[in-house]
Amino acid sequence: MQKTFRLRTFKPSDLERVVYINRVCLPENYSSLFFLDLYRRFPGTFIVAEENGEVVGYIMCRIETSLANLGFSGIIKKGHVVSIAVLPEHQRRGIGSALMLKAMENMPRYNAKKCFLEVRVTNEPAIKMYKKLGFQIKRRIRGYYMDGEDAYLMEKDLP
Repeated sequence: MQKTFRLRTFKPSDLERVVYINRVCLPENYSSLFFLDLYRRFPGTFIVAEENGEVVGYIMCRIETSLANLGFSGIIKKGHVVSIAVLPEHQRRGIGSALMLKAMENMPRYNAKKCFLEVRVTNEPAIKMYKKLGFQIKRRIRGYYMDGEDAYLMEKDLP
């Protein structure tokens, strides 16, 4: 299958389209200010996928500091995939995987050693993609989503 999309860093002029994709694809919606704040703080991990000059997907992440191994080996930085979405008519063509790989490739710029995300336990296509990318389920978070659905916390070491 030929790749017909390209990845690039989000620009503020993409905001309206990214908000639209978020609303179409996900029940978890964010304010425009939230998107712009993550872009301002972590531009290397806010990537869009473009096809024929139109944004069809995005990933936005932030870098968080946490205790490594329950605090026994200090503090580490982790990349947190806050939101990833691809318009339904563009799914199943490798765009989501490409967005994930590009964001993870850029996370070490911010000294991140791991990448993590939450995913609905019923979102089997996403779970399958994350496993293919090397993520492992670490635990189940009960009632994580506003509608009460559980999430899996998935994590992967970065190179």
